[in-house]
Amino acid sequence: MASLVTALGLVLVIEGLALALAPRRIEEALALIAALGPEGRRRLGLAAVAAGVAVVALVRFFS
Repeated sequence: MASLVTALGLVLVIEGLALALAPRRIEEALALIAALGPEGRRRLGLAAVAAGVAVVALVRFFS
């Protein structure tokens, strides 16, 4: 449970840094995502999930 809370905390830190350091870039990225349409957003989301699972698997494999 502690690992899950730590991971969620790190997500908040990274998201917060992105919003604090590059708010205009975030707006541009969100506009691009909004322009994709539902299927494009679905594919982007699935790619993000796959990348996240791969990172977790690699970290667990090599630690």
